[in-house]
Amino acid sequence: MTVSGKDKPGLMAMLTSLLARYQAQVLDIGQAVIHEELALGLLVHVPQGPEAAQLRAALKQLAAQTGALVETRPVPADDYREWAAGSGQPRRVITLLMRGDATAVLGAVSTLTHRHGLNIDTVRRLSGRLPLGEAAPRRLCAEMRVRGALAEPEALQADLMAAAAELAFDFSLHEDTVFRRNRRLVAFDMDSTLIGVEVMDELARRHGVGSEVSAITRRAMAGEMDFKASFRARAALLAGMPAATLHAVAGNAALNPGAGRLLKALRHFGYRTAIISGGFQYVGEQLKALLGIDYVFANELEVKDGLVTGQVRGEIIDAERKAALLRHIAQQEGIRLAQTIAIGDGANDLPMLSAAGLGVAYHAKPVVRRTASHAISNFGLDSVLYLMGFSDRDIDQALGNL
Repeated sequence: MTVSGKDKPGLMAMLTSLLARYQAQVLDIGQAVIHEELALGLLVHVPQGPEAAQLRAALKQLAAQTGALVETRPVPADDYREWAAGSGQPRRVITLLMRGDATAVLGAVSTLTHRHGLNIDTVRRLSGRLPLGEAAPRRLCAEMRVRGALAEPEALQADLMAAAAELAFDFSLHEDTVFRRNRRLVAFDMDSTLIGVEVMDELARRHGVGSEVSAITRRAMAGEMDFKASFRARAALLAGMPAATLHAVAGNAALNPGAGRLLKALRHFGYRTAIISGGFQYVGEQLKALLGIDYVFANELEVKDGLVTGQVRGEIIDAERKAALLRHIAQQEGIRLAQTIAIGDGANDLPMLSAAGLGVAYHAKPVVRRTASHAISNFGLDSVLYLMGFSDRDIDQALGNL
């Protein structure tokens, strides 16, 4: 049964009262209202006998009374059994972050899902309503739920990435599981993720050793040095730097767009948060105090008599250590790794992103975007909330805007 037309208060009550009067059992139901236009679908089982004809007559009368268009058609029992058996098919969620020509994006993504044998069940807008005539279009976020056996998940991911590069949108593709709706921990890389600066590079520049530090970084990226050795070598070049320089850089480190909004919403929703960084502990502690972050794990520069010695205290946090710390925090909080989210931008974040239930590459290097399951390249950090399934209305309530 499909019911369409201008939405009217009480229409659902009148319809379900009719169904109850004629002992019709509701097997499935779905409804959407767009700009006061109703689209309602029901699958009902009507007992054999005169009740079926009487119900159809009553529905015609309801349509005439309300101005709605009511259409019915019989569903063979075998068709219903086949449909019911399909409820066990794998389900996935594709979240789309768009700005500009959303029509082209939706067309491209729906074409790809069809090509890969997936059927779209529902589409839900997560962002607020868009005004007309804006010179700079606001972002439009939609959540698309699809079902079906996916023979080559990597191929669909690659096709979506190619479309995203061409049409400048961000997306997330993941299985629709209970853990998606029950995340409990969000872990951030710090430099170039939570903040918009690489602290080591800025310290080196201020201390007059910028070119030397950059040369070591290039060797590490070329595979000539591992991360720990390169980090110690770069830290050694900071020997003699006043600790006040570190304090000044930490105090001037600007948050990346959307970071404050994201952290405030996460606190409201009860999430635990962590910084897991190959940067410096002092900077992380400043952000912890500013943003209310629960855990900070980073590298500690040794300071004596107000000067940096060039030595690093404790174990250096490299890529594998980041992933291990994510597991450690999850265990300490008593949650599964599937309930964690990790966000980072560099190659040393990849093990952590892979270990998390949701790993997000944020404005990341190409190798990270290609490897990570989810990427945000065109929007701010607060867009992660959409990937978690929150709508603008949810977020506005968290921020006190409603």
